[in-house]
Amino acid sequence: MTLPSRWPAILQAVMKGQPRALADSHYPQWHPAPVTGLMNDPNGFIWFAGRYHLFYQWNPLDCEHRFKCWGHWSSADLVHWQHEPLALMPDEEYDRNGCYSGSAVDNHGVLTLCYTGNVKFDDGSRTAWQCLAVEQPDGTFKKLGPVLALPEGYTGHVRDPKVWQHDGMWYMVLGAQDLQKRGKVLLFTSADLHAWTSCGEIAGHGVNGLTDAGYMWECPDLFALDGTHVLISCPQGLAREPHRYLNTYPATWMSGAFDYENAAFDHGELHELDAGFEFYAPQTTLAEDGRRILIGWMGVPDGEEMLQPTRTHGWMHQMTCPRELRYRDGRLWQIPARELAALREDEQRWQGRASEAPDLDATRLEFELSASQVNVDFGGALRLMVDEQGIRLERASLKTGETLTRYWQGDVTHLCVLCDRSSVEIFINHGEGVMSSRYFPDHPARVRFEGASDITLRYWSLRACMIE
Repeated sequence: MTLPSRWPAILQAVMKGQPRALADSHYPQWHPAPVTGLMNDPNGFIWFAGRYHLFYQWNPLDCEHRFKCWGHWSSADLVHWQHEPLALMPDEEYDRNGCYSGSAVDNHGVLTLCYTGNVKFDDGSRTAWQCLAVEQPDGTFKKLGPVLALPEGYTGHVRDPKVWQHDGMWYMVLGAQDLQKRGKVLLFTSADLHAWTSCGEIAGHGVNGLTDAGYMWECPDLFALDGTHVLISCPQGLAREPHRYLNTYPATWMSGAFDYENAAFDHGELHELDAGFEFYAPQTTLAEDGRRILIGWMGVPDGEEMLQPTRTHGWMHQMTCPRELRYRDGRLWQIPARELAALREDEQRWQGRASEAPDLDATRLEFELSASQVNVDFGGALRLMVDEQGIRLERASLKTGETLTRYWQGDVTHLCVLCDRSSVEIFINHGEGVMSSRYFPDHPARVRFEGASDITLRYWSLRACMIE
């Protein structure tokens, strides 16, 4: 049964909300962000028919985690994005409590969405359906309904299908929670995207000797990269450690050998994917030239997100920049997608004592920094400290005002930093590590360098590139 349409309310929310969002001094100038309401996970990231398509979790009606639709942007170059018709909204019984995250595939030339239909019951229980939708000639999507019910042995927390094709067969990984409240990643196969066969668990608590792995694994993404296989996921319930897993929920990766014939993943230990304050639910795709590209949500659920000042302007959250992934020396490397160089303007260089370096406009900025020891202040709202131990990133708690710290440990030789009004992405040693964070300075904000050590700077202002 189709539920009553919320189209009139959505249209009104966008018409009223977009001017407020665009007038906010913290609204990004070159990162994708919602025109109004709350945005979270990237979904359905794919190169299809000559364009990148990026769908996203979106509540256009307010800044709360409910009424999850799929918004839709497309781009020819990962820089210039345009709005496409709203792809999905929760208007059927099988997705009435939200069209949750998923992926997109090219099925014989038809752009096909694979998503989770979330259903909650009055007694507090829930279930989940894995569903399909196909693109229509006008750019909208027709729902085909559920193709996979809740697997036996798991709670209603089964979601976020990532689907790909290999040797003529379709494969799906799903985030899941078993009946003992332990996080898992499940694998399924299909010949036609409609009839799915379970291949069991390939990662999570109790798999390959992994213990204390949390109570739920979200947003799995399994792919081949530079001679290995990488599984990205978001385990919920990992114990915090002194220098990692400090966010409410982290994003992680592990590498190993995936055996298609036996449906098994022989993997190593968990690693944190991004050491900053805000990074979650990343999703990857293959570019036309074979590069593996990642985009993540620059946010974290259930932390301090509801205290962010943009909420008073009717919008919340943004995506990260697109990143190229490589695997070498046992590490997953991330660098800004090369297409982003098109945003650069008026290159400048400087070398000398850090405290004598010029202040930089933090509004739209990229800078490369070589220094063994330096402090960087971002508008008085975020501090970066580099020393022989590595990096400390500090900002004040939006709830208590106390200083919060995130860490990256290791020798630091080079930083590439991207700024966009209320976000900072720090790429360490040409991609060996990344720290992504939101911050909310009073504008016009400046980046200031502190310390007696010599530094080398190369920097650019970045031109605005809003979604059209």
